[in-house]
Amino acid sequence: MSEHAGRRELADLLEVFLLGEEPSLTATQVAEQVGIPYEDARVRWRSLGFSEVDPDEVAFTRADLDALRLTQELVELGVVDEEDQSALVRTMGRSFARLTEWQLGLLARVVDVDEMSVEELTAVMERITPAVEQLQSYVWRRHTVATASRLLLADAPEASGDDDAGTDSEGVLMGVGFADIVGFTRQSRSLSRRETARLVDRFEERALEIVSAHGGRIIKSIGDEVLFVADRPEDVAAIALELVEETDRDGDFPELRVGLAWGRALARFGDVLGPVVNLASRLTGTSRPGRVLVDRALAEELQDRDGLKLRRVRRTSVKGYRRLEPWSLRRGDRSAEQDRGRVGGVVDEDDGAGHGTSVGEGAQERPDR
Repeated sequence: MSEHAGRRELADLLEVFLLGEEPSLTATQVAEQVGIPYEDARVRWRSLGFSEVDPDEVAFTRADLDALRLTQELVELGVVDEEDQSALVRTMGRSFARLTEWQLGLLARVVDVDEMSVEELTAVMERITPAVEQLQSYVWRRHTVATASRLLLADAPEASGDDDAGTDSEGVLMGVGFADIVGFTRQSRSLSRRETARLVDRFEERALEIVSAHGGRIIKSIGDEVLFVADRPEDVAAIALELVEETDRDGDFPELRVGLAWGRALARFGDVLGPVVNLASRLTGTSRPGRVLVDRALAEELQDRDGLKLRRVRRTSVKGYRRLEPWSLRRGDRSAEQDRGRVGGVVDEDDGAGHGTSVGEGAQERPDR
């Protein structure tokens, strides 16, 4: 058997093993049996991230039929409306595509498709697949419990002491932060692929540990940058400070710059949207290495917190904001100088006349219109 034939046989074996049977249905037949137009079925298939399939090609199994029926039931029950349907399917497809790429990359380290027989490969799959399925189900259930608990508590004003702690049409009040590796493009040019991967892995690993330890959540990671959120101002501040300080504790951890903003964001299919997200991103772009910049709204929330120093830095103009007013956030007790006429330990970093500026005074961030 040629190498190509052997790999084709393996691909067919994998399809039958994971889907339960050989393909026996066309896309048209699947849509007809579910009772929806073919075009709707085609859109859902493409939204999952799969390539186009001829409507009359026998390429689907009863597993595909059952999955389409389940999604249609969710729509009919009102759990998912027509508007959200595509976004939900797209998000699930994108998430699992990344997960399977990573899982098969790990599997390739222990499986040699050119040396192992079909029987040996089948035995490996029979051991690995149930374990991975069970683990994925467990992680999903655990995250569902954590997310449900957080949302239920957020809807109870007594849980936070804030009558405005719930949700509304404008989103949920939260702290949003971006952490960016300083000079990543330049560094990656001088590193091997393995070294670059190790750098990014270390960054993502410690970022996840730090964010989770302070009750935050990583929304997404884009190589050299992570987007995270937290429900309380002190938590998002603690995350940012610990992230930039990690370089001093760990010589293998890259130098970071962080931008934070406080406001309402719309949580949608695992992402967060809104002006507060854009503002945090702009602050990150203007921040210096090893520094945390925050917007005025977060500075107001943190002004009376012990162990923190806030310094107003020079106003700047960035894309989308004509008069961006950043504040530098650092650790430190309130000094005697800060206590003299300065509210909440806030001084103006650019103030050479000894007239500090309190949080709450001066210009606000003004987005372009």
